[in-house]
Amino acid sequence: MNRQAQSALLFLLGAALWHAGTTDLYLRYVKAGLRPLLLAAAVVLVAAAVASVGYGWRRARRGAWVTSGSGSASGSGCGPESGSAAEGHGHHAPHVSWLLLLPLLALILVAPPALGSYSATRTGTALQQPLAYPALPATGPLRLSVVDYAGRAVYGKGRTLEGRRIQVTGFVAVDRSGTPYLVRMALNCCAADAQPVKIGLTGAIPPVLQPDTWLTVTGTYTPRTEKDPVNGGPIPFLRVTTAAPVPVPHDPYDESWNT
Repeated sequence: MNRQAQSALLFLLGAALWHAGTTDLYLRYVKAGLRPLLLAAAVVLVAAAVASVGYGWRRARRGAWVTSGSGSASGSGCGPESGSAAEGHGHHAPHVSWLLLLPLLALILVAPPALGSYSATRTGTALQQPLAYPALPATGPLRLSVVDYAGRAVYGKGRTLEGRRIQVTGFVAVDRSGTPYLVRMALNCCAADAQPVKIGLTGAIPPVLQPDTWLTVTGTYTPRTEKDPVNGGPIPFLRVTTAAPVPVPHDPYDESWNT
């Protein structure tokens, strides 16, 4: 790969990162909080590409000036300036630079869907005990994340949930025994480390549950819990009163477990 091709790849990769960071595409790869770092990386790559092109252009001009200015004085063409010109025209970047094509093609050609029920039923729940429980409104339905409800139900023994009407949104997953779950995939950093947090559903469950369908479930707390069949982690349950399908949210991942 020559310097021009390397610079072009750097520029295209930076432009692709910028596009991902200024649209919702980046949420398929990393958590929302990493957006500034992604945009900064895009700027650095584009700046490196421009600097590389400028360096190559100045080097070529300097080589051309040396050749034209002293070519007549060096009849044999074996002086040091000949070596400089040859070096300017013959420089190649290492072949490993072609690996820059891989992330570029991945960003351009592959837009992976958010992880769903297939991953959720094959990975154990990642529920962790929260450091604190934020205060809840005194009236009205509680609109909680899957992680928040599960943490309060398991580790808080449902003390902040009893007697309250609760709304939770997530996607449907059904394990091999037929138990339906409401799930959100929780992130530490990026989609590669996403792990599910699950809520079991009981009560007025819809007669037909299609995996990966997004639902907003309204119900009440129940002390029922079961062990995850994959890793033995705790899975709390929610007694469903109503369930309604909803569109896939803007950010399908849940980051509240480590905030």
